[in-house]
Amino acid sequence: MKTYRIATIPGDGIGKEVIPAGRQVLEALALSERSFTFEFENFDWGGDYFRQHGMMMPVDGLDALLKKDAILFGSAGDPDIPDHITLWGLRLKICQGLDQYANVRPTRILPGIDGPLKRCKSEDLNWVIVRENTEGEYSGVGGRMHQGHPIEVATDLSLMTRAGVERIHRYAFRLAQSRPRKLLTVITKSNAQRHAMVMWDEIAAQVAKEFPDVKWDKELVDAATARMVNRPASLDTIVATNLHADILSDLAAALAGSMGIAPTGNINPERLYPSMFEPIHGSAFDIMGKGVANPVGTFWSVVMLLEHLGEFEAAARVMQAIEHVTANPALHTPDLGGTATTAEVTAAVCAQVTSTAKSHLTVA
Repeated sequence: MKTYRIATIPGDGIGKEVIPAGRQVLEALALSERSFTFEFENFDWGGDYFRQHGMMMPVDGLDALLKKDAILFGSAGDPDIPDHITLWGLRLKICQGLDQYANVRPTRILPGIDGPLKRCKSEDLNWVIVRENTEGEYSGVGGRMHQGHPIEVATDLSLMTRAGVERIHRYAFRLAQSRPRKLLTVITKSNAQRHAMVMWDEIAAQVAKEFPDVKWDKELVDAATARMVNRPASLDTIVATNLHADILSDLAAALAGSMGIAPTGNINPERLYPSMFEPIHGSAFDIMGKGVANPVGTFWSVVMLLEHLGEFEAAARVMQAIEHVTANPALHTPDLGGTATTAEVTAAVCAQVTSTAKSHLTVA
């Protein structure tokens, strides 16, 4: 029997509630499986670790993650610690350190969820946003001088390399090629950012020649926000820089009904390093400890984790369980207008996973 080694990093805020819920779903799945199981190791990195040690994770923390098959991550963010410390000290340290250069964010309207676009049919909003995840606007290159003086100056440099841009475009074209519509939209801002973004556009056109069966177009990032709202059916696969995709994917999650349902995969496509999967909702300290955090984003991230491991049938069963539960308004958490708790949604998904597993085993 195959054993997958999974690192769990709850992080901060509601990450400490939804990541254990995600583990419960994986454990429920493993109990009914004949072909694989999971070995979990939890890492208590985050804001509390920072208060004890002065850093968000150990200096050699990446070494421990290298031995894992995948990582399930909660969130980074603490109201008592500056955001740049929590983000760069944990999530970005892992993403860049493990070269997880493709951030993949699927978005669609799940059964039973009422999105804000009243004219939009559920089949009109079915996107995957590919975000360059290790350079661009979040390269970390810059600095500050003369702090506290009238001549204080600060710089942040958006750094794009040909290698980095080529590989994210090639990943996005390949992903678009694998989807039924074979449609890709390249997000840009080359009308105003006339150097790096112009190179981004040029490389997209060059890579496109390798994929003649993929129809592609280009959209300015500001126009893309309007297109997502007014013409959602015109989009399918989207590729954008680190900052642009960060913003657009939050808009996409809101249009699909809630930030609480959206998943993410931080992927190292070459599989030289483990990939990391997480809900996009952040630490949400305002609801921490209330037991009402929506775990669906984590469960969908679990689906992506299973797909990355090659366990497609198991991933499909978990996705079916998620859709079965979201279709029931009685199991909607407050972010979806309901009153269900994290524990109730988790129990329902686990029960459905177990139920479908039993029928699967009976048929087999």
